[in-house]
Amino acid sequence: MDREKITLTGAQETMLATLYGRALDSRSPRSVLHDDEAARAVRRIDYDFRKTGVKGASAVGVALRARQLDDWTREFLADQPSATVLHLACGLDTRVHRIAPPPSVRWIDVDFPEVIELRGRLLSEPDGVDYRVIGSSVTEEGWLEQVPADRPTVAVFEGLSMYLREGEARRLIQGVTARFPSGRLLFDVYGSAGIRLQKWVPAVRNAGATLHWGVDDPQALESWAPGLTLLDSVRSVEVPGLDHLPPSGRLGMRLLARIPVMRDVGRMLRYGF
Repeated sequence: MDREKITLTGAQETMLATLYGRALDSRSPRSVLHDDEAARAVRRIDYDFRKTGVKGASAVGVALRARQLDDWTREFLADQPSATVLHLACGLDTRVHRIAPPPSVRWIDVDFPEVIELRGRLLSEPDGVDYRVIGSSVTEEGWLEQVPADRPTVAVFEGLSMYLREGEARRLIQGVTARFPSGRLLFDVYGSAGIRLQKWVPAVRNAGATLHWGVDDPQALESWAPGLTLLDSVRSVEVPGLDHLPPSGRLGMRLLARIPVMRDVGRMLRYGF
C-alpha cells in the first residue's frame, strides 16, 4: 500500500494529532469512538506521529471531546432530520462517517483546498448522505454563499476557534447565524489560561502553530449576534466519560478541576440561534 507523505505545517499540521488520538482510541478494548476510519487513514500516512505527543490519556481526551460534539450533532439531527451540517475546518476528521447521517441530511465539509484534496485521497466517500465539500479557509469571504440557506443548520467546528483571532471568530459566527433561519453552533474553545500555556501542548509546539483567541465567559458571545443563546458549556475536565481514562488520567482531571485557573482551560460550547 502506498503511503501518503504529509507536508503540512502550522495549524494544519495539528489536525494529525486529533486524527492520531482517535485512531489510538479505536484500538482500545474500551474505545470511546470506535473510529476505524481514522485508524485506516493513519495507516496510510507517512508521518512521525510521535511529534503529536498524543498517547494514552490524551488520546482518550481527544475521543471524549469529539464524542461530545458528535452527540450534540446527533441530537440536532434527530429534531431536524433534513438539516444542513456545516463542518468547518474539517481537516481529516471522520465525523460524517461516525455519525452516518440519513440521506435527508445535507453535509458540507469545509477546509483549505489542499486539505480537501488530502481528505479525498485518505478517507472513503461517505455513503447514504448528500455530501459536499468546499475548498476554502473559513476566514475568506464568499465561501458561505456557496451553502444553500434553505434549512436549519448546525455548524460544528472542532480545533478551530483557538487558531482564530477574536475578530475572525466574531465575523464567522455572525456570518453563519445571519445566513441560516435557525440552528446550532457547536465548538470547543481554550480559556485565556490555555492560550498562555500553549507551548506546553506538544502538537501545537512541534507544528510551529500559534493559538490566539481564548474564551473565559461563554455568555459574552451572546451579544455577537441577534438571538444567539448559550445552551451548554462543558469543561474539558468534566466531559462525560472520564471513567475511560486510565487511573492516572482520572486523578489528573480531578486535580485540575479543583484549580480555578486550570479547570477552565478548555470547554465545549453549544449555542442556539
